[in-house]
Amino acid sequence: MSQRTLVLLKPDAVRRGLIGEIIGRIESKAGWTIRALELRDLDRAALEQHYAEHVDKPFYPPLLEFMTSGPAVVMVVEGERVIEGMRTLAGPTDPIAATPGSIRGDFGTIVRENLIHASDSEESAARELKIFFPDFS
Repeated sequence: MSQRTLVLLKPDAVRRGLIGEIIGRIESKAGWTIRALELRDLDRAALEQHYAEHVDKPFYPPLLEFMTSGPAVVMVVEGERVIEGMRTLAGPTDPIAATPGSIRGDFGTIVRENLIHASDSEESAARELKIFFPDFS
């Protein structure tokens, strides 16, 4: 069953010149296709919607500051089990816990600046795609 998911390459991935490396890993997965891709400065209002579940957590203000600190790459990725697969490819948020071969395991440095976001469920993917790609069909 084909799925679509939102993937964000966060400002630290862009600053560190990892866009090509990460996109290459996504494209090398058989059956996964990047359907939309943009380099853009993320809108604070969109980020507030995206991270609404974290609004009362102490890391929320620094998270918004980080996510607006520079351009990010926003993507729609499509394919068989892509939601679960992208989460595995990204690796756990903590780069110490992330396995070698995952994006965070190979390139991660700190928890807060963790290179990539991938939707965690079909419901989250649908909600997040509407935030970042409202006209995408």
